[in-house]
Amino acid sequence: MARHTTIDSGEFTVSLPPLVEPAAELTVEEIRRYSRHLIIPDVGVEGQKRLKNARVLCVGAGGLGSPALMYLAAAGVGTLGIVDFDTVDESNLQRQIIHGQSDIGRPKAESAAATVREINPLVNVVIHNTALDRDNVRELFGQYDLIVDGTDNFATRYMVNDAAVLLGKPYVWGSIYRFDGQASVFWAEHGPCYRCLYPEPPPPGMVPSCAEGGVLGVLCASIGSIQVTEAIKLLTGIGEPLVGRLTVYDALEMEYRKIKVRKDPGCVLCGENPTVTDLLEDYEDFCGAVSTEAQDAVVGSTITASELKDWQDTGKDHFLIDVREPAEFEIVRIPGSTLIPKGEILSGEALARLPQDRQIVLHCKSGVRSAEALAALKAAGFRDAVHVQGGVLAWIKQVDPALPAY
Repeated sequence: MARHTTIDSGEFTVSLPPLVEPAAELTVEEIRRYSRHLIIPDVGVEGQKRLKNARVLCVGAGGLGSPALMYLAAAGVGTLGIVDFDTVDESNLQRQIIHGQSDIGRPKAESAAATVREINPLVNVVIHNTALDRDNVRELFGQYDLIVDGTDNFATRYMVNDAAVLLGKPYVWGSIYRFDGQASVFWAEHGPCYRCLYPEPPPPGMVPSCAEGGVLGVLCASIGSIQVTEAIKLLTGIGEPLVGRLTVYDALEMEYRKIKVRKDPGCVLCGENPTVTDLLEDYEDFCGAVSTEAQDAVVGSTITASELKDWQDTGKDHFLIDVREPAEFEIVRIPGSTLIPKGEILSGEALARLPQDRQIVLHCKSGVRSAEALAALKAAGFRDAVHVQGGVLAWIKQVDPALPAY
């Protein structure tokens, strides 16, 4: 018999029953396949029946979604939903192990579903080859018992949290960056929500994405496996889930820490007097991928990669600045560029080194960081500065396709 989960909020103890009821039976094939689960007393036949009867939605089939989906399938979760609108890119294969070389260009949801079926043909896989948005998130979440959040951007994270709270759904959250990872379980009915931990998103440009800063591929497996472990505990009602606790993992130090997260009585979503009572109209605006200053700065001060090439060919005097990080500069660069990382421009450290009598042109990987740097330069008096729309990626696409994209 599976044990009910008990968590200590610090003020009182809450008993968490298994999230789903058990299926009627296990077939002979299922008993053979899941035998190593069945002989664990805390899981047993009843726990495996609950997994069989469970419906879990994985948001994202990328770095975290890859190991999560594979182990959820291997564990015998009866129905696995996959929501992802992206396609497989070669740069994904360093960490998104659910996809292979032959999947490049294929929709991630379809590629992931094929791998899941190969791992466990007994699992019912539901493909949602669409972008998760305000219009469909309620309908999608309503079909499942548990959400596993494998997203990589703040806009979707806040939307997942808000929808889960409004629908009363628990979800397992994870986050990765370079060598660091975090994981927790958010369930407003029994503990804090994501907004209790992070009431507001960070200012635009303050937290680089994995595409900007990188991620150790195997870190996805470390955090993804924690997410699956938490999902299994919630579904079967065993162990102590990470409700009200945040696990922080440092791969370089091989160190795990747990931090208590209390429900915030003043939380705008799940607190005593919530002011957010419905999904926001636009989560991209709420999270502000680009600051208002950057949006204003680029108006009338943007050139294309092709225009930059014309400037170079015709000898137009300019000073080309690459605002990416040194490691990115080593991978690929636009000819003639000088590396000055964005941080040195925002702090003012680099301003004295910039020429006052030449046209300054900024670029980054895709145009976001250079827009932020452009705003800082204009505020410092460099009124004629411009930035390259689309950055290095646009240069590769429009000017030199032989260069490697990353």
